[in-house]
Amino acid sequence: MKLQIYNLSKTYSNGVQALKNVSLTIEKGMFGLLGQNGAGKSTLMRTIATLQDPDTGDIEFNGINVLKKPEDLRKTLGYLPQEFGVYPNVTAEELLHHIADMKGIVHKGERKDSVEALLQKVNLYDVRKKKLDGYSGGMKQRFGIAQALLGNPQLIIVDEPTAGLDPMERNRFYNLLSELGENSVVILSTHIVEDVSTLCTDMAIIGNGKVMLTGKPNEIEEAIRGKLYEVPIRKEELHEYQEKYKVISQRFFAGRLMITVMADELPSGEFDVKVPSLEDAYFKILSEN
Repeated sequence: MKLQIYNLSKTYSNGVQALKNVSLTIEKGMFGLLGQNGAGKSTLMRTIATLQDPDTGDIEFNGINVLKKPEDLRKTLGYLPQEFGVYPNVTAEELLHHIADMKGIVHKGERKDSVEALLQKVNLYDVRKKKLDGYSGGMKQRFGIAQALLGNPQLIIVDEPTAGLDPMERNRFYNLLSELGENSVVILSTHIVEDVSTLCTDMAIIGNGKVMLTGKPNEIEEAIRGKLYEVPIRKEELHEYQEKYKVISQRFFAGRLMITVMADELPSGEFDVKVPSLEDAYFKILSEN
């Protein structure tokens, strides 16, 4: 089971080049696509989901030429877009039955079993008869995953699924997403580094419409081990340190500004060695582009 993306490019009518020669190979499991807002992630997800065509390039999934036979992919696709709307005055149970019917699950008994199983899976069974306008943001996201899983898709795309969720709902969502990659190709598109480091075994960083880096999160972290140093400074000293060192990130900690710099050796005695994280690797890539 494999998704292969070959040299995708896309320029919109306003002149914005959203994708620039993007190529990726994505195997079964959870794959993280990490990038800032506007990096091209949603354009790539919509193109894979057959909602728009690229200017150039090709996509294949399990022998399906996605651009030539989009209807074949749609039969095995589950998609949770970034902006997921629901009909507010229907219940979760009613809407899932409707979506299941549209996905071709026409046998009433099979549809009932499938809907009930998914509502249990996303922990919404007890509120299945509640109208969707009464759901919290996290509950709506879990409903979104339920509709994406109807029909047992082999390719699942979730675009910015945890944005706006509180920590408890995000944790629930992590637990739900972590199960999905066992039997499917799952693409998690996000600007939140924690989403990728928590869930994904493989990843790519995308920016300005281009793939900047691919690999496994732990290997990407290890590549910068021994090259990161941090020091607390006064805010007014930042410019001075930026001129003297390669500052890749800054954050406030206990009321002081903490900067992270990249160097081949300890810059000076005031710095401490920093254990690398995926966030550090991400900031490094962004600082170089």
